[in-house]
Amino acid sequence: MINLANLAVLVEAVQAGSLAAAARRLRITPMLASRRLAELEEEVGARLMHRTTRSLSLTAEGEAFLPHARLLLEEEAMARASVRPDSAGLTGTLRVTASVPFGRKVVAPLVPVLLREHPGLRIDLLLSDSIIDIVAQGLDLAIRIAPLRENALVARRLADNPRGLYAAPAYVAEHGLPEAPADLARHRCLTLTGASHWSFLSGGKTLRQRVSGPFTSSSVEALHQACLGGLGIAMLSAWDVREEVTIGHLLPIPMGAWEPEALAIWAVYPTARLVPPKVRLFIAALEARLRGA
Repeated sequence: MINLANLAVLVEAVQAGSLAAAARRLRITPMLASRRLAELEEEVGARLMHRTTRSLSLTAEGEAFLPHARLLLEEEAMARASVRPDSAGLTGTLRVTASVPFGRKVVAPLVPVLLREHPGLRIDLLLSDSIIDIVAQGLDLAIRIAPLRENALVARRLADNPRGLYAAPAYVAEHGLPEAPADLARHRCLTLTGASHWSFLSGGKTLRQRVSGPFTSSSVEALHQACLGGLGIAMLSAWDVREEVTIGHLLPIPMGAWEPEALAIWAVYPTARLVPPKVRLFIAALEARLRGA
């Protein structure tokens, strides 16, 4: 039978980046942490981590074993909580990544509610507009709004993500409104870095319109701010601009029969077989928020 204390050393070492840091978190000596990791490798019959004086990294066997270790610790914590009336709820750290605007506007407001309901839970939210390797970074979950290509991961569709074209009133007053996708070729369009086309759908047909403008960025939030500043037209998610449209700081730009191609909001996690309760809880809470958004 695998010793849970040994499992805890592996999980904390991956998160903290070193055995010394893991030992501090677990309030044990570095020597004991090293011994427990060695005992775990004996128990499972495989080397789980490459260890040098300067670096620590998972072996291929360690990467395969890590989700199992986390789930075993999660289940043990829940079992203890079930017989302690004063500690009901989930425990441990949930590590999540999302894009900056979606994380700030949609994910972050969930955190206070979840932590009040589950005092033993901790949430580590990494906001980045780059695609993070959740396995390499030791993350439990990624929330993505993009076409998915990670065949090794599990993706669950949470909701549609309708998008539209928007511009500030000052831009419209100076440059007028485009009425069809082809008109965008004559307008200042604000695009993500490397994106030279916008896609539109109508009656089952797809149209890719070439666009260009004075500003590109890898950050959707930067495009949003540039759009608010009257610099040009941007394709943005409806949830991202709801406030500005309501108060008139941004104007929606219809394209006749053509609609911007919608993306979807996905929950991405390493495996379907070992989904910890804290991940299932977070996904359910996010789905509920998206239905009410």
